[in-house]
Amino acid sequence: MQRLTQDERKLIEPIEQSAMLVRTERWSAINSGTGNLAGLQQQAEELACAFAALPGEVELRGPATVTSIDAGGREIEQANGRHLVLRVRPAARRRFLLTGHMDTVYPPGHPFQEGRWLDDDIFNAPGAADMKGGIAVMLAALQAFEGSNAAKTTGYDVMINSDEETGSLSSADLIAELAREKAAALTYEPSAQPDGTLAHARGGSGNYSVTITGRAAHAGRNPHEGRNAIVAAGALAVALKTMEHSDLAINPARIDGGSANNVVPDLAILRFNIRPKSADAALNFERDFSVLLQHIEAGHEVGTQVHGGITRPPKTVDAEAQRLFDLVQRTGADLGQAFGWQPSGGVCDGNNIAACGVPVVDTMGVRGGAIHSSEEYLIASSLAERAALSAVVLHRLATGDLA
Repeated sequence: MQRLTQDERKLIEPIEQSAMLVRTERWSAINSGTGNLAGLQQQAEELACAFAALPGEVELRGPATVTSIDAGGREIEQANGRHLVLRVRPAARRRFLLTGHMDTVYPPGHPFQEGRWLDDDIFNAPGAADMKGGIAVMLAALQAFEGSNAAKTTGYDVMINSDEETGSLSSADLIAELAREKAAALTYEPSAQPDGTLAHARGGSGNYSVTITGRAAHAGRNPHEGRNAIVAAGALAVALKTMEHSDLAINPARIDGGSANNVVPDLAILRFNIRPKSADAALNFERDFSVLLQHIEAGHEVGTQVHGGITRPPKTVDAEAQRLFDLVQRTGADLGQAFGWQPSGGVCDGNNIAACGVPVVDTMGVRGGAIHSSEEYLIASSLAERAALSAVVLHRLATGDLA
């Protein structure tokens, strides 16, 4: 740490690994799967209490209305938990955004519910890396930052949403609201690799449900009078897969519909995901998809209705964002942490923030791995390591490093 200033060294002295670990273990024991509203409420209350240690007021914002298509083709409302927001010194001229998510991919019925130590430094627990540990890092970094003189003239907003794992549909408008006029943003997803590698550019993501309406008929007496919605859905799925190219991945994931074997099915719902690597790829897909639907409708004599779309725009790294990456990497080196970056096919709230024109590094959380599986683990020593990184980055941002 030879290249840290005296103020920066003093800044990180109070960071306590043990306090962060206690929080991470406690929070990981709370099931906060995206659909578990009771668990999310418990987690939100715990976070509100913890973040109340910072200046500013904590509030829990209600989710925006989100709908989906059920297996019967009906549009239904999805329930989501509340989102935590903390605004500190909102009148400050220079302000930043820090984001995380409290939800996990493990519902109450999932077998992975309890944490265990694999060795002295590896903690295996649901959400330990993604991202209960990251939230602990964020809080500790902000508490350390508040001890600096630079904090007195700097403002920031914290947003911890409850639906990131399902696309942040009920918090997208909130993210855009809080990103407005921010100088930079940090998001606390776990590092892209266990060695601390950051995720750089990201592709985008879109989820679609296509309801296909055909005509029922008896499969033996008059099948020619029917219009098979399942066959049309299958044809659409195959045609979508042929639209893939180097900048666009398409995953037909599920077809719902049909009834008895002797009935020509008059309803099917095809669900699929796309991953465009660029804005052009996303735009071209929308155009080509519209033409494909017309061909399916005409060729199979069915009707179609589309629900959904691209909700995570591709995240590109422009010159301003690259300066933020350089600052984070340089700060890491000054702390004795060597890491680089790599592109990622995954998406997160960093995509949404970047789409607002705000430079963002979105893997400021802990080192770990095997997320979204029962093998998910946190490298415990990375809690203090990454908290120190964030605290010094915030200090340098506050003193005009990106100006």
